[in-house]
Amino acid sequence: MDSIRRRNPQADLMSLEAAAMSARGGFACMFSTSDEYETALITQRRAQGRYGQPRNRWPAILFVGCAMMVAGTVLLLN
Repeated sequence: MDSIRRRNPQADLMSLEAAAMSARGGFACMFSTSDEYETALITQRRAQGRYGQPRNRWPAILFVGCAMMVAGTVLLLN
């Protein structure tokens, strides 16, 4: 107990402040904006292969479907 009484209160306070700064640093975000975070997240997910290539057949199916609807409408109105 005697060694505790001999310590300098100013040194204790500085030590406590240093520990608090170190603890706050662990919670700091490495991104300054949400746009940076989202860009990094998307880049990482692309590298993992989460975003696959879109299926190329859907535009063709939609085009054929719309063409058939237009042709049906033209035939019905004639």
